[in-house]
Amino acid sequence: MTDQNELRLLPWSSPEGKPCYLSTDDTDSHMSRLADDIESDQLDMAYELLKRAVRDLADDGACSEGMRQLAKELTEALRDALRVAVSRGYPSGDPEPHSA
Repeated sequence: MTDQNELRLLPWSSPEGKPCYLSTDDTDSHMSRLADDIESDQLDMAYELLKRAVRDLADDGACSEGMRQLAKELTEALRDALRVAVSRGYPSGDPEPHSA
């Protein structure tokens, strides 16, 4: 987790796409709990996508369109998971990688 005097990277961006941060000493504040809940949901979705990917990759009959969609969803889930890691104090390069 981040130190109490550090800014916390939130699991959403501004309308302009810039990172949002929270400055609070209260880890039980409404905004802290909201961020915790959203991060938990994001990690749960990533876990479900991983299970789907394992299943679909084992299916020799999986269509390329379905695999492309899965890759897109996995990319989004990985981006969210890395953002959660940064929010919780793990070092990272760029928490908002540029889209290709």
